[in-house]
Amino acid sequence: MDTNSNPIQDMINAQELQEKVIEQLRTVYDPEIPVNIYELGMIYDLDVDPSGAVNIRMTLTSPACPVAGSLPGEVEDKVRSAEGVTSVTVDLVWDPPWTPDRMSEVAKLQLGW
Repeated sequence: MDTNSNPIQDMINAQELQEKVIEQLRTVYDPEIPVNIYELGMIYDLDVDPSGAVNIRMTLTSPACPVAGSLPGEVEDKVRSAEGVTSVTVDLVWDPPWTPDRMSEVAKLQLGW
């Protein structure tokens, strides 16, 4: 058993790292909508481990989105650049389908909705 492990410190480290990851996600934009993918609600699940491993489940506004092949790679690159991240896995999913209801209030305000 690792006696150096501190569950509370691990939780704090994971929370701090999650904030850094979200900052990076907010720099990635859908090319068709001038709002970042985090506020658009395209990130369905974000799991950040204290070890620095990050797992992301995300979608796009449509399976026919012109950046379907490149956006997940951009997300991976941006998240990997956050200090403390050791690995990134991005899973692109289509279920449930994205709808504008997933957008944050910030995104709705930005779009004038």
